[in-house]
Order: sequence, then structure tokens, then C-alpha cells
Amino acid sequence: MDTSKPELKISVFSDYICPFCYIGSRRLLRLRQDFDLKVNWCGLEIHPETPAAGMPIEELGYAPQRWSQLMQTLAQMAQEEHIELGAHRFTTNSRHALLLSEAAKQAGQEIFYALHERLFHAFFTEGRNIGDDAVLATLAEESGLPSATVAAAWQDPAYAERLTLNLSFARELGIRGTPAYVFGENVLVGALPYTDLLDAARQLIAGGR
Repeated sequence: MDTSKPELKISVFSDYICPFCYIGSRRLLRLRQDFDLKVNWCGLEIHPETPAAGMPIEELGYAPQRWSQLMQTLAQMAQEEHIELGAHRFTTNSRHALLLSEAAKQAGQEIFYALHERLFHAFFTEGRNIGDDAVLATLAEESGLPSATVAAAWQDPAYAERLTLNLSFARELGIRGTPAYVFGENVLVGALPYTDLLDAARQLIAGGR
């Protein structure tokens, strides 16, 4: 714990197949510069109907013009955050990735964040299918997650229950998209500018004094 910085506790709803969540994570973690940041990462499946084998991005149903606009915006944001994006041609089921992330919390902050970043990078930069258990097991190993923890992630019902609770929590707050940030009673949605997150953090800290 860094006692030289004010402690900032927030919750974030995110999914590893959401490109704007990747941007949002990078921007959020920059708050570590000014705060002792404590994040409750709440995994939220945005497309639970998607098969783990993956499917073409076109099958998500976006109008071509709308998709093109989203990708242009994403490319600009990624450049700002020094994220190299690969061609985004398919999507996949994120459930096992989210379960793995929940289990990784038990292995400590360093391993959790190593896996957290690795999942985003593998999917959006390397184009790997993070719906595939074999791919996930490799990413977990690279991140330092014990094999026993990987097995538990997909077998222990406590982790699945956590995802259910995350969904209920999101619905209670009226959250319909990701990324979504909960700063006390203030809920922000979208890959917002860093300055918006910083303002929300400062308001929360000021209100707690």
C-alpha cells in the first residue's frame, strides 16, 4: 500500500473481447500516478451467445458504416494509448477467459494484471482465440498462473457465481455497456478520456473527506 497517495477504490465492468475495454483499462491504470488504485474488476459477458470456436465479426450485426466509424475511433484511441491492434476480423466467447481472470485474483495482484494485459494483447494484437481453452492455458502459464488455478477456474462453481453476481450488479446500476466505471455513486460508461476518469477520481476522494 502506497501511503503517500490517497486510496481510490472503484469497480469496473469489462470484457476481454471488448476492444474499448482494452483502451479503458490502459487509461484507468494511469490513475496509479496519483492514487493508490484498488480496482474491483467485474467480468461481464457482452456476447454470451458467441461460440468458443469464434465467428466472423460481421455476424454481430453492425451496419457496415457504423462498424467502420467504430474502428476508426478505436484506431485513434489505440494510437493514443500506444496499443498495437491487429486486424479485428472475428470475435469469440469470453466466458472461460473471464472465469480465468476471476481465479487469477487469488494468485495475487502481479499475476492477475499480467494475465489481464495478456488476454487483451493476445486477442486484439496477436489475433488469438481466447475462447479456446488451450490458448487460455498457454496465456495463463505465460502469466505465471498455476495450472491448478486454471483447472479450478473452469470447475469451481464459485467463479461462475461471481460472473452471475457481476451481471446482477450491472443491472442494478443500469449498466448496459462496457467498459463501465463505478466511482462511488458516479457511474461512467465508455472508453472515456483519461481526464474524465481523473476528474471522477478526484471528486470521489474529495467527497470522502
